[in-house]
Amino acid sequence: MYKIKQLLSNKYISYGIGVALIYAFIDILMPLSFTTVYNSLLITITVYSSTVIVLPRITKYLLVDKSLYILPVLLSTYSIAIIAIVLLRIEYSRPTLLYGFSVVLCWLFFSTLLNRKSAILKLQAIDNFSLSSLSTNQHIEIKTITAPYHLNQIEQGLVVNLHNQLTPEQEKFIADCSINNIVVYHSETIREMIEGKVPNTHLSESALNALNTNPSYRLIKRIIESTLIIASLPLLLPLLMIVSIAIKLESKGPIFYTQNRVGQAGKVFKIYKLRSMVVTCPKADSKFATEESARVTRIGRFIRQTRIDEIPQFFNVLKGEMALIGPRPEQEIFVKAFEKQIPFYGYRHMVKPGITGWAQTVQGYTADTDSTREKLAHDLYYIKHLSFWLDVNIFFKTLKTMITGFGAK
Repeated sequence: MYKIKQLLSNKYISYGIGVALIYAFIDILMPLSFTTVYNSLLITITVYSSTVIVLPRITKYLLVDKSLYILPVLLSTYSIAIIAIVLLRIEYSRPTLLYGFSVVLCWLFFSTLLNRKSAILKLQAIDNFSLSSLSTNQHIEIKTITAPYHLNQIEQGLVVNLHNQLTPEQEKFIADCSINNIVVYHSETIREMIEGKVPNTHLSESALNALNTNPSYRLIKRIIESTLIIASLPLLLPLLMIVSIAIKLESKGPIFYTQNRVGQAGKVFKIYKLRSMVVTCPKADSKFATEESARVTRIGRFIRQTRIDEIPQFFNVLKGEMALIGPRPEQEIFVKAFEKQIPFYGYRHMVKPGITGWAQTVQGYTADTDSTREKLAHDLYYIKHLSFWLDVNIFFKTLKTMITGFGAK
């Protein structure tokens, strides 16, 4: 078993075995002499390859459990493949695609679970900081090393607090690690990886510079999100009609609810939502979402839990005021208060606010200044690490949120 684990720990060998299994199972169950079966085999291998490439890229954040992402990523890649089949009118075999999906799913789960221990990031640390200050995580293992230092002590990387005092011997050892292509992590970088947030109490100049996002990706992100919204309209419009009728039948008042929020660069805009509360009570323009539960209708509770009430914000995205993914926009009265109470709060306005975001999927809604300070740390992490793969990670986290209702208020 140990030798098998060693073999599977090599990503190329593991990938090759997966391709061989797909070919063998389909060859046994279906005759490859048919064009439809052969095409379906190639499609399955392409989907498998895409999933193998995507999985490690979206699961590197917060050191998440890769096995939790296998099914949603595989379903997504198969959905894209089916759309391509329909658009390009490719001849295919449904049973072959089904068999292929089953083989790929089982193999990915088996290889991932078998390599769970080898997937742990094993690091050594120079003892110029307290390891107890780092949160524990099942996907990372850090052990302290002491002088005399040797390169063979390092397994996958070295952790050190680069801002604390170092002895000449420690400085030389860090330099030797770098020269020998051994990764050297600043302890705060490890903290970010584990906690998924950037502490905002002692932001350095370099950390603030890291918050400058890539303008090219911002443009690509806008194009992708606008395309997704337009493509989803045929499905969303009937849903909006049904929910709108239900809202009107349950309680008097408008279908939509609008409110001023603060967006990118501190600009105020009007956000759109489906109404989820009764309108007979005084307006709650300066209340946290957690303080409004008494006003929520039965339909409102459902559309909040499933995030259906956020769908009208797609119009905000198309207008360029919001993004699908980003820090949630806050009310102006709260922003003014938080800017006085929380250091660097304004930095969350460096990017467009989103319908969903890293903080919402990791932390949920905030109810006071302390939880908002925690939320800011998550927002700064998102801004610092903004990328396509982090957005994809948040997309899958949001699906989980919609199903479980985590963070819904």
